[in-house]
Amino acid sequence: MSVAFTKEGDSEAAAADLPDRPISPHPNLVTASGLARLEADLAAARAAYAAAQKGDVAADRTAMARATRDLRYYNARRATAQLVEPPADPEAVRFGCTVTFERADGRRQTYRIVGEDEADPGAGSVSYISPLARSLLGKAVGETAILAGAEVEIIMIE
Repeated sequence: MSVAFTKEGDSEAAAADLPDRPISPHPNLVTASGLARLEADLAAARAAYAAAQKGDVAADRTAMARATRDLRYYNARRATAQLVEPPADPEAVRFGCTVTFERADGRRQTYRIVGEDEADPGAGSVSYISPLARSLLGKAVGETAILAGAEVEIIMIE
């Protein structure tokens, strides 16, 4: 089909029908920093929505669709957020704790166990529902866990 026979708005209309961002079925546990980040993301979504409303909505339906979708997502995540304070002196790995473990080859790794929206493995935080966190939760210093088929020893919990 020739480009001459397509409507310019067709691609914009398709982009305006953005699917909702998936919301996890797991409890929305958050740390204090995760809650602050969630509130900042919600404020940014509200600002983007207000900016999209001020523009020509008919001309830029994609921006309005994106702003509406993000606002729905962050409203839902903020409404279901459950703040969990980490224990002051943890004896076992819990939500909000930072755990250091040693692999058989001597490598040490440290991760903080956080909520889904705040997880960033590259920055040293993993979601409490991740396989790594599930293997470590409830373990104490000196105990071992199985990660990716290999045994690791927990050497510090903060």
